[in-house]
Amino acid sequence: MPHARDDRPVTLISVDIEAAGPSPSNYAMLSIGACVIDRLQTAATDHFYAELKPDREGVLDSAMSVGGFTLDGLRASGTDPKTAMQAFADWIDSVTPEGSRAVMVGFNAPFDWMFVADYFDRYLGRNPFGHSALDIKAFYMGVTGLPWAETSMARVAEHYRVTVDLTHNALDDARDQAALFRSVRAERAARSD
Repeated sequence: MPHARDDRPVTLISVDIEAAGPSPSNYAMLSIGACVIDRLQTAATDHFYAELKPDREGVLDSAMSVGGFTLDGLRASGTDPKTAMQAFADWIDSVTPEGSRAVMVGFNAPFDWMFVADYFDRYLGRNPFGHSALDIKAFYMGVTGLPWAETSMARVAEHYRVTVDLTHNALDDARDQAALFRSVRAERAARSD
């Protein structure tokens, strides 16, 4: 049975996470950063960031070295996952106008999405983003016609002459992703004129 079409306007939210490994079944989400794509990021309310207490012990050393986190450090200073996910859901609700719906946007969205969806389901029993996300890499392929091999963050940034630092701070990376998405969307608009 087909789903009803949802014609509500959307609020695009760039989301990035850092994790202790490649899947939420065995590894903890360590941090989450988000920003509203179409805001200038000048107000504190335009973004969200949290570091989470680990809820499982699996660790992939290469993943941990990327973000500079330790499980012990996050046990001491991180936010309880349920509290963090409630705060994230509250923030999403606060930046999404009434009558609109929030859409998660990510660079390699399937990776970040699986952690976000899993944590929302596990800790809140609901996902403010619904059941889907928008992937910048796939969007870029569709707009440019370039192959998958040309969709690395470095290649996309080079294509648009956008500086991307990839600090592996989830909020910094979410902001960089937002800039890349705006560039891809501008190219799409220019091609359709």
